[in-house]
Amino acid sequence: MFLQALATLSLVACASAHSWVEEIRVIAANGTFTGAAGYARGNYLRTAAGFSDLTMTYLIPPDGQANVTVVYDSTKLCKDTQQNQTQTTGSPRLKANAGDAIALRYQENGHVTLPWNQPGKPPNRGTVYVYGTTEPKVGETLNDVHSVWNWNGTGGDGRGTLLSVQNFDDGRCYQINTGNISEYRQVKYPHEANQLMGADLWCQQDVQLPTTAPTGKLYTLYWVWDWPTRPSATDGYPDGKKELYTTCIDIDIVGQASSKVQETDDYTEGQSLDSASIESEFDDLENEDTVQLSGTAVPTSTSMMQAETTSSSADPVSTQATSESAGTTVTVTVGAVTAWRTVTEVQVRTVTIDSCQTTGVAG
Repeated sequence: MFLQALATLSLVACASAHSWVEEIRVIAANGTFTGAAGYARGNYLRTAAGFSDLTMTYLIPPDGQANVTVVYDSTKLCKDTQQNQTQTTGSPRLKANAGDAIALRYQENGHVTLPWNQPGKPPNRGTVYVYGTTEPKVGETLNDVHSVWNWNGTGGDGRGTLLSVQNFDDGRCYQINTGNISEYRQVKYPHEANQLMGADLWCQQDVQLPTTAPTGKLYTLYWVWDWPTRPSATDGYPDGKKELYTTCIDIDIVGQASSKVQETDDYTEGQSLDSASIESEFDDLENEDTVQLSGTAVPTSTSMMQAETTSSSADPVSTQATSESAGTTVTVTVGAVTAWRTVTEVQVRTVTIDSCQTTGVAG
């Protein structure tokens, strides 16, 4: 009955589902989550009365803006409810040490497992960026941070650093639906339904906090999901469409990590996916310099998508079936950054699926 109830809760009649950082966890040396979860500024728990997508979703450009191809310089990076460094009841900040590895967890909401429902999107389902600072500002603007702050902290006004760039699709997350990608991943990455995630398996972005983050102070993270639509991919957007979502997070730095990022062979194989980091991401944390851009701003996913589509105007995920075998990796590299790492798990069917019936937990 418990599992059946969770499965029922994971279905919605019809929603435009989007994503934000649901929780943050510290990762232990063996790759397992440890300690209590932390939450974003102004977090609104799904279990709270009156919860809806709108309580946490922050869309840039906002609905109603006439020109959807630009982000105005006045556009704030954080949602109005996340402007200040305050927490809501029941959603405390994460407590972590400087230098800790942490996991930012979010739901894929069909963007990964039902890609044909959103034509014109990049096959990695967009790119997620994490920026960090000890000097956040109320009224921080997106254009002052995104694609401006860089790996070595010299970008823009120098207040912050780019900490992580990753595909929105972490390679294993899924919601429960009838799409073949979901069905494949449910078998490959089994997850026992629980009170937190239901039957879905959340996505995550594993990040290392700077070892220089000062003890006893807050360290701020800006999570930015850059998810553009290619020009002429859908009716009404001949020039394409910018679409970004953000989450603003503060972390209590309570001490210094006892050692540097963990070695690869420390990761415990076969651990429960309910509480495990992603091994490839976790292992990469010790080799961050291999993907850094040496003081240059990282390109947005718009430029990455343009690089991918120069030879073909057709969307590679939503309108073309592919015959590559399971496990094929498709990589596009712009400079020193991997644009996406799309795994062709099964043959993608070019069919129309009723999102009202197949889209899982909204958010």
